[in-house]
Amino acid sequence: MIVVRIAPAGALVVLALACARNDAPEPTPAGDGGQLVTQPTVDLACVPSGNMPVEGRQSPYDSATVAVGDQQLRICYGRPSVRGRQIFGGLEQWGALWRTGANEPTIMHLPFEADIAGLRVPPGSYSIYTVPQESGEWELIINRSTSQWGHPSSYTDEVQSQELGRATVSTERLDQLVEQFTIRGEPAQGGADILLEWERTRARIPVRTVAG
Repeated sequence: MIVVRIAPAGALVVLALACARNDAPEPTPAGDGGQLVTQPTVDLACVPSGNMPVEGRQSPYDSATVAVGDQQLRICYGRPSVRGRQIFGGLEQWGALWRTGANEPTIMHLPFEADIAGLRVPPGSYSIYTVPQESGEWELIINRSTSQWGHPSSYTDEVQSQELGRATVSTERLDQLVEQFTIRGEPAQGGADILLEWERTRARIPVRTVAG
């Protein structure tokens, strides 16, 4: 004798839904550990701090767009002027942390992975600091923290703990005085160089594309 058990209607609905879910295609895992990896969206907009009005600043708030191959990064920074002062070794002491601009720390918006001065930098927004050295080789600091004020006193242990890394970059002496601090890009093989120019000094930060 064959016994047929009739399941409650609710159980049939649950079973049908389960079957429907099982029929759905599984996403293809990518990246380490089988996790799904998506390219983060990096906003290239410059957002000045609310600590100081932008209008009327002695060091204007500005930006530079740097082409790296067929992609672009953006740097947002304050532009101080020499105004008859000794800058490096004077206003900005040798071996001391510099916000690489004025007011806020200089911020780099990087929408792609890059090799920056030998550091592998994933897409994201970063603060950029430098430590000028009389020897001509400066220290570059790339930090994940971007909300702090730029003065060295705001570079707390908590902010320092967010450093992605430090690297050494070269400098060269300029024949002509650069009155107002300027950041610009220059094409280079495999990417571009970010140039920091002020007074009679140019620091060169190499940015290279990373093969996928």
